[in-house]
Amino acid sequence: MLLNKFFFIELSEMELDKKDLEILKILVEDARLSYRKIAERVGVSIGTIISKVKKLEDAGVIKGYSAILDHEKLGYVLTVITEVTVAKGKLLETGEEIAKNPNVCCVYDVTGLTDAIVIAKFKTREELSNFTKSLLKMPYIERTNTHLALTTLKEDFTLI
Repeated sequence: MLLNKFFFIELSEMELDKKDLEILKILVEDARLSYRKIAERVGVSIGTIISKVKKLEDAGVIKGYSAILDHEKLGYVLTVITEVTVAKGKLLETGEEIAKNPNVCCVYDVTGLTDAIVIAKFKTREELSNFTKSLLKMPYIERTNTHLALTTLKEDFTLI
């Protein structure tokens, strides 16, 4: 349960209404829009928008706001998916350590033959090589299996 000075929101019980979903879709498209513009598009008052956005932020539905970057235009031309096998029940600690690397975009604990999946982006093969070697030096990593993405067909985490 998340505690706010003025009210309680239990995240697991928070229900999003149609207006909440409309607001989220608009913010995903352009988080720079003013509350006034969002209110016009949704057809409610600015006060309602402010209240609903605040509620979504307090509940952790909206975690923050950022720009969507084209990684390739920034020089990150290599995308890798690395399967990681971790020993001795140290998956959480190992995953947290991997996540600290600035090239790492995602770290997932998974079911199946490996324990974690890491998605990372690099500018050069040398950076990728150093990253892979650094993983293998970590004390609880037993092995890795790295896949190089040849083509990105879809890379979109917006979902709404």
